[in-house]
Amino acid sequence: MPLIIILIGIIALLLLIIRFKLNAFITLIIVAIGVGLAVGMPFDSVMSSVKKGVGGTLGYLALVIGFGAMLGGLIAESGAAHQITDKLIGLFGEKYIQWALMLTGFIVGIPIFYTVGFVMLVPLVFAVGKTTRLPLLYLAIPLVAALSVTHGFLPPHPAPTTLAVDFYHADINKTLLYGLILAIPTVIIAGPIFARTLKNIKTDVPENLFQQKEVPLSERPSFGISILTALSPVILMAAAGIVKLTMAPDSYTYKFFSFVGEPVMALLLSLLFGILALGVFRGQKMSDVSITLTTAVKGVAMIMLIIGGGGAFKQVLIDSGTGEYLREMMSGTDISPIILAWSIAAVLRISLGSATVAAMTAAGIVAPIVAGADVSPELLVLATGAGSLTFSQVNDTGFWLFKEYFNLSIADTFRSWTAMETLVSFLGLSGCLLLSYVV
Repeated sequence: MPLIIILIGIIALLLLIIRFKLNAFITLIIVAIGVGLAVGMPFDSVMSSVKKGVGGTLGYLALVIGFGAMLGGLIAESGAAHQITDKLIGLFGEKYIQWALMLTGFIVGIPIFYTVGFVMLVPLVFAVGKTTRLPLLYLAIPLVAALSVTHGFLPPHPAPTTLAVDFYHADINKTLLYGLILAIPTVIIAGPIFARTLKNIKTDVPENLFQQKEVPLSERPSFGISILTALSPVILMAAAGIVKLTMAPDSYTYKFFSFVGEPVMALLLSLLFGILALGVFRGQKMSDVSITLTTAVKGVAMIMLIIGGGGAFKQVLIDSGTGEYLREMMSGTDISPIILAWSIAAVLRISLGSATVAAMTAAGIVAPIVAGADVSPELLVLATGAGSLTFSQVNDTGFWLFKEYFNLSIADTFRSWTAMETLVSFLGLSGCLLLSYVV
């Protein structure tokens, strides 16, 4: 019976969001309450679980998402992203321009939301295309593939992967290291290699599509400062992950790097460095820097609420005992927990469109089922992130963003954007399954 109730809840979730266009946060709260009552929880217990789920989830993730959004805003407003791009293109030259754009998307995409990174970097694709006369999709796919890979595989990017870490009780430093192992081959295959199959798709640069602030070269930060600021959270967290794998837990080095490599601290230190390096030390008033930070964080309010809604759904499943019921039921099956996590996230992604909602809902469903299973929680995080990227189509805003910015037909958007996203997803699943034999 609990399984049927959960299935009905998921169907109701899909109908309310897709058919009736109800806000995802409101829908998640309604479904969480409905599922809790349907499985027999008392009224007061249901609401306690909802509040506990929202508060417990956002207590940590609000800091990660907030600091990440502020850091991304500084990088965008200061011209650091353009500085990184221009330098890489100059280093790689026209022959390897795809690799320059891929690396740009990878570096800039780590601390910045996907949509922000897309809008910020796509004008550079148009500029390079105009200069080199190369097909736009040949140039664009490596860049957007890198943005997608960082979105799905690499915490502390403020995306589903970072959010699912808390649900699965995974080590975020190990998740980052394993994510990097998956990300490198994935972005190469889904980026420059796949893009070569799209050279025959012709499209023109849309007229007057972008009205983006252009920071003069003389006012931009140096390349070294720009790239150091963008990568500083990853550097701190990766260093912490390496130290944890190689040093004794009682050593000072281990304790120090565990502190500075903790996601909130890593992002806070990086943000403080960015405020100084990209703002104050370049002559900006602190009041102006504060406006940039405030503007950057406004856009994540609804995302935070949706995350909280996913946390409420998860907590109801746990507190009602439904998660334990499902875990016992699934314990007799042979399906890999990694495949289970990927499949549920993929179904929700195809149904809902939103990668964030798909990953959060999938993690809430899967985490109680696989509790105690002999599988790396870090790989479950990555499998969920990979599943949340699969088969982007007409109910995903990213689909329409790519279509309209590159002036494509629906068919060519499926052939390019949707195929690339799905390739990233399946490569992520394959990588998780391979890593499961050694970690």
